[in-house]
Amino acid sequence: MPFQALFSGDGGLYGELLQNRAFQQVTPGTSGALNAWSSINGGSISIISDDVPVSNSLRNSLRFDVPNGLSGPVGFANSGFFGIKVDSAWTYKASFHFRFPTRSSFRGNLVVGLRSSSGEVLASATVPISGASTSWRQVNVSLRPSSSASSFSNQLFVTVDGNVARGQKINFAMFSLFPPTFKNRPNGMRIDIATALAEMKPGVFRFPGGNNLEVSPNTVLLNSVVKSPIYAGANSCQPMAVECHPWKPIGSTSGLGLLEFLTFCEDVGMEPIMAVWSGFALGGTSIAQDQLQPFIQQAMDQINFVIGDARTNAAAARRAALGHPSPFKLNFVEIGNEDFFAADTYTYRWPAFVNPLKSAFPHLKFIATSNINDPVLTPKPQVYDHHVYQTPSTSPILLRPFTNQSNVLFKAFFAQNSFFYDDMARDGTQYFEGEYAAISTNPNDIFGTPDDGRLPFPTMQGSTGEAAYMIGMERNSDIVFAAAYAPLLGHVSNSQWTPNLVGFDSGQVFKSTSYYVQQLFSLNKGTEYLPSTLPSRNGTVFWGVTRDRTNLIIKASSASSIVSYP
Repeated sequence: MPFQALFSGDGGLYGELLQNRAFQQVTPGTSGALNAWSSINGGSISIISDDVPVSNSLRNSLRFDVPNGLSGPVGFANSGFFGIKVDSAWTYKASFHFRFPTRSSFRGNLVVGLRSSSGEVLASATVPISGASTSWRQVNVSLRPSSSASSFSNQLFVTVDGNVARGQKINFAMFSLFPPTFKNRPNGMRIDIATALAEMKPGVFRFPGGNNLEVSPNTVLLNSVVKSPIYAGANSCQPMAVECHPWKPIGSTSGLGLLEFLTFCEDVGMEPIMAVWSGFALGGTSIAQDQLQPFIQQAMDQINFVIGDARTNAAAARRAALGHPSPFKLNFVEIGNEDFFAADTYTYRWPAFVNPLKSAFPHLKFIATSNINDPVLTPKPQVYDHHVYQTPSTSPILLRPFTNQSNVLFKAFFAQNSFFYDDMARDGTQYFEGEYAAISTNPNDIFGTPDDGRLPFPTMQGSTGEAAYMIGMERNSDIVFAAAYAPLLGHVSNSQWTPNLVGFDSGQVFKSTSYYVQQLFSLNKGTEYLPSTLPSRNGTVFWGVTRDRTNLIIKASSASSIVSYP
């Protein structure tokens, strides 16, 4: 499985319920800085660049002003990622930091809780505060709803008594709201999404996945990997949960990091395939050859964080300090992502990374992400990551005409390429099908809009074509060691890419036809491929035969479908 796309981590797999919780990717003083936040009963809120920030990594704060003349609850609320599920069976853990920018004699209470969009309070806790608190103070409360909400249109709220607190100014930073998580992990994964993935029994998990890796060099380079190892989640970096690294994937707050990904792999029984940044960013920026060393060292530290000896390596000691003294399992490391977009510079970036990394970690296999054998790379890659997004239908064949419509037989692209790996040389090179999916019905505009054929969700036609392609990969498992449908997750209210294997909203999971194809293959793995009469390369029915110790397993896909069009 690969991990990528907008709202796949924050607002998706990651259990955190608050959007824009730490004001990390916003411009203070703008309306956009208040994304997901709103005022309650006349409270004044704005995002400021704090002169005494909660940490060097989180320099913005929410300034809350209580105007004169107000009474009753006055405050602000966060609406989450398109809503918050409130379940009376769950206990929620809420936290935040606050301080008074100017000392005052004020004494009163903050009320923290969950409420519906209509204002009905579903859970609350009271926190005494004092105007003497000019240094940052962390608040942690547990919230147990009295009843479940009928919709997801709910909010986390913070209020004061407007009459008592009039004229006060309070700064807030680093909010968090967690429901129970998968395997009860702190800073962990959303239960229903993680369970859906675990039920596929996946063998591998590729992260951070695709465009999440290809950020600009300024956001990749760390001042101190030992202090803040790349991908280490915000809640993992420091005891106050406010120090985090500057690496920010698409739509991410850095809360979900390397430690959480690797722990999730252990919890589900997946083998991690981890990528390191290779000196290329989206938009075409490649780091010059003589400027790569800091990024090579960062990759070295990243790998040491995962598998290094905590007794002798500082990055590994950081892992141990975060609660995992023994190394994680790691056998595969990708050098970049889709570096065929910068093939001219990958010819020097590949050896610049792989030579020192291979010397330091000789047992690891390093995966190249350029086109296969194009360009020619030195040293020759042991493993290539191959990606393909295509149509579920090409080459329409007219069956019989009617006055107003025709029935058409469509042959799936993936079925047409079921023999892709049969013709590969057996020269020791292995392949990882790191991203693949049928995504459009328009072969002339694969990456277009839904109006132009882009699929919003997987279809039966596309999924059966993918199954035919998977049968071919299984037949060639002597050289294809793993495969991952992509993207893995997509929020139905805001997705950067379609289709996705698993859709979700604030409280539900939607498994696609392709999900069930992936699950069928994963739950029915053979240990030996058995010879059989091969399907025709130009046919529409594809099959493969495997066996394990007790079962004969036959997989078949009919990659044709009869559809009608005007």
